[in-house]
Amino acid sequence: MKFRIAPSLMCSDFRNLEAEVNLFERNGLDLLHFDLMDGHFVPNLTLGPGMVKAVSAMTRLTPDVHMMVENPEHFLPALALPGKRPLISVHVELGRKVEGLIRAIRAQDGRPAIAISPHTPIQALAPVLPTVEMVLVMAVRPGHAGQEMLPGAIERIAELKELTARFEVSPLIEVDGNTTFENIRKMVAVGADVIVAGTSCLYRKGVPLDAALDELIGFAASL
Repeated sequence: MKFRIAPSLMCSDFRNLEAEVNLFERNGLDLLHFDLMDGHFVPNLTLGPGMVKAVSAMTRLTPDVHMMVENPEHFLPALALPGKRPLISVHVELGRKVEGLIRAIRAQDGRPAIAISPHTPIQALAPVLPTVEMVLVMAVRPGHAGQEMLPGAIERIAELKELTARFEVSPLIEVDGNTTFENIRKMVAVGADVIVAGTSCLYRKGVPLDAALDELIGFAASL
């Protein structure tokens, strides 16, 4: 496939969570996206570290954890998952503490990643870009599903791709927010490697999950 699919468990049917995870595994996916929120960094509460641990115990898929929290250091010990090597994204907007968070993630055998909100210049990533394994570009405001993609999001992905080339590094570029098929095509064309699959392409109202997944996988193979 031209891009990797990371199903957003925030959008899942918790009553059938294990069946959904098994479906993703059977179809060859390798990532599960978890949104952790604290009600402060963003005005919402969703999944917690306990959910990440519980789901990780039932699958071989790699946890892809997006931490939308003011104090990630309080949550990191609970995200130590032996043998799983989770991708853990902290926000560049946290400022000077980010470098220490990246070291802490590596120290517990995680794979550090950095997330960036739509209002933050891509150049803010420059100091940490060589130290992370993935960059998560938010195409919508963090905190809620179902938003429209913000103007300039595609251009920001392209700008990030240019920045990685300038630094001669190659972290994965992940994109989250309004990932419709049309938008995915544009995102991948300018450098996206991982697409967070939520209500716009996978968890679509009125479409059975297995059918939606087949369609998304077929689309990915066609690019």
